[in-house]
Amino acid sequence: MPGIYPEIEPSAHGMLDVGEGNAIYWETCGAGEGKPAVVVHGGPGSGCTPWHRRLFDPAAYRTVLFDQRGAGRSRPHAGDPATSMEANTTPHLVADMELLRLHLGVERWLLLGGSWGSTLALAYAAAHPDRVTELVLFGVTTGRRSEDDWLFREGLAPMFPAQWARRREAVPDGYRCDDVVESYRRMLESGDPGLREHAAYEWCVWESVTPSWPPRDGLSPRFKDATFRLGFARTVTHYIAHDAFLDADALARGIDPPAGVPGVLVNGRFDLQAPLGTAWELARRWPESELVVVGDAGHSVSEPVASAIVGATDRFAHERR
Repeated sequence: MPGIYPEIEPSAHGMLDVGEGNAIYWETCGAGEGKPAVVVHGGPGSGCTPWHRRLFDPAAYRTVLFDQRGAGRSRPHAGDPATSMEANTTPHLVADMELLRLHLGVERWLLLGGSWGSTLALAYAAAHPDRVTELVLFGVTTGRRSEDDWLFREGLAPMFPAQWARRREAVPDGYRCDDVVESYRRMLESGDPGLREHAAYEWCVWESVTPSWPPRDGLSPRFKDATFRLGFARTVTHYIAHDAFLDADALARGIDPPAGVPGVLVNGRFDLQAPLGTAWELARRWPESELVVVGDAGHSVSEPVASAIVGATDRFAHERR
């Protein structure tokens, strides 16, 4: 199994006006005439990192990274309470990807997406099947409502009863409702800065419990920045509360890739955020796919998971479709 590639700097970067007052950050790295690929980051709201650049052979790929609306270096940032979330939906993000493809002069590209990024990659592929060469998905999600119910509502509660109780009890009177996601969304959109920060912190404490295998308590270092915490929590709760802005069929069955598009699905056997069953079911419906199960791995991208992802991008590196 290969390891990830050495660190690399962008060869170009910029901001793209996508409308509704939004501008998304993009960058390219690797071979200028290489096979095009685009990274679809998770969250929603996480933003891309330099680590994503290292999942592609820089001599073979022209790799595109971008920050989705409200995330990373895109503006306005969701960590600013004044930023409206109204024009931040899955159809908007799909349209942004297509506008970016045209802006960069890319005819077709490989999509790499992890966690929420796998759902968004599938949504883009369903909308623009003629623009996708392959799909490499990891920590696989497909947009089903049951997947969000598992992670953010009652699904995981019996496995982490103390952490679940903390999450529920952190909601003050006046904000409690049957749906804990809606409770947090209302807190995060309140006019009280202290309540917003409290809600962001507690939301991210819950998000910190389940990525690693074995699980860990406490706030993950990735959430140490208060602006990032608020932007991340606002974006995630916005999408979950609105069922990711997907139609009823996707919410029930999950989004299927276009017929004839090859792909690789990489999933940790002990992924608590994106259980292996989701990737397994998708692979059964997708004859052109291969499922790679990484033992003793969770949702966080450990070295064996990263190696499996690089194995997939290496496999497609010189295929021109």
